[in-house]
Amino acid sequence: MSASRRSGTTDELGPDEPERDGRDGAPPAGEESPPGGSDLLAALLDGMDAALCAFDAAGVVTHWNREAERILGWSAAEAVGRHGFAGWAVREADAAEVEGRLMSAMDAPGRQVHEFALLTKEGGRVLVRTQSAAVRGPDGKPAGVYCAFSEVHAQIDLERSIALSEALFEDASWGVVLVDADLRPAVVNAHAARALGVGRTSVLGRPLGELLAQGVEELESALTHVLAEGAPPAPAEIWVGVRTPEGERRRCWRCGFVRLASPLAEEPVPLGVGWLFQDVTQARQAEQEAALLRFRTNQLHRAARAAAECEDPGEAATVHLDFALAGFADHALIDRTAGGPLSDAQTAGPVRLVRVAVTPSGAPGPSRLGGEAGLPVRYGEGHPALQCVARSGSVRAAAGEVPPERAREWATARQWPQDAVHALCAVLRSRGRTLGVVTFLRGAGRTAFERGDAVHAEDVAARIAVALDLAGERTARPAADGE
Repeated sequence: MSASRRSGTTDELGPDEPERDGRDGAPPAGEESPPGGSDLLAALLDGMDAALCAFDAAGVVTHWNREAERILGWSAAEAVGRHGFAGWAVREADAAEVEGRLMSAMDAPGRQVHEFALLTKEGGRVLVRTQSAAVRGPDGKPAGVYCAFSEVHAQIDLERSIALSEALFEDASWGVVLVDADLRPAVVNAHAARALGVGRTSVLGRPLGELLAQGVEELESALTHVLAEGAPPAPAEIWVGVRTPEGERRRCWRCGFVRLASPLAEEPVPLGVGWLFQDVTQARQAEQEAALLRFRTNQLHRAARAAAECEDPGEAATVHLDFALAGFADHALIDRTAGGPLSDAQTAGPVRLVRVAVTPSGAPGPSRLGGEAGLPVRYGEGHPALQCVARSGSVRAAAGEVPPERAREWATARQWPQDAVHALCAVLRSRGRTLGVVTFLRGAGRTAFERGDAVHAEDVAARIAVALDLAGERTARPAADGE
């Protein structure tokens, strides 16, 4: 047996090939061959991930690599030199069909794919998928056939992995981003590109900071952790600000991460992170709004119970004011119309307001009633509180994006605490008359008032107005009795 035959290979593929001088693989006289050519060929064949065997034109096995030995158990020394698979790798009843299908590749263009069962050395059966093609000699004529095969389940697993990857990056209904070790997007699917507000190609290789205005640090920290430690045990929700031509969009993404490692390395080599995310902004906003509504409803209920225990209706008004402040505003104040309640016709003319209650600006504590002197506050023309009385509706105002000095000037000019930058005025109405205005103020650390905040302020204002109306009736009654 030649050296190449012992290593699982031979240099003979057909009877028409010229015979080499010597049985040790030495080239004939006058012909040079790279040193170790047979060894190199054997090493290449044995290093393949797929099982490979070859037949000459007569159907004799000429090559058999280690993967074929692993799958079927037959060594190269046992396989090379046999005629076909009959009696050892294939059942006798199937041998003619299998051999005919394999050798038909000599006369067919390209590669042929077949599936059939082979026998292991222990007598078991293995279903394999083969790819066979003709081997051409120096004259261009078929000199044999090579056949690469693998277990069907392994091939199916590979095809499923490829199909899954293609589906994720084409048709997935959630965002899929492959982030490289430098934390830059390497591959994105169509859904992720739309969520990031850019095209699929323009996003590649760009730092995440160019795509997101907020949440970059948290996202990069998660990606770095996955590269170092592996995937987290559960998905994470991250609030981000996406840069778009129309401005910044605040979104909540439910993110999952998996670490990608090369299957070809002996030790895991990180290729990057697979980042999958789904937009859950609407669901989270709905949950936040529901939680906020529950809290405000509970506060109104608690305020009503506390106000019911107040003997003085004026004190009941400040109780409603104090309960409304929690989680809603930093300051609040109540201004009553000078001279008593006004009809709708009277609010169309000049109106004077008297400060009757204000939350403490220093140490925390309950609001107190004041304004016994009845001196009106000096509100300038166009003041939000005066607009509120004229419209009999809520008015929102804000200092805007200005330096802190300008914001303090803005608040001082409107007779408000200096740290106020957002204001919401709600009219106090009872029995078809205007009693005054309640104003809620927020500092720079809070967001501006929104429409939902105005609805809550109007609900609080209605309760305060009822208490102030009752207090006014109690004040006017003794005077009427004296007359």
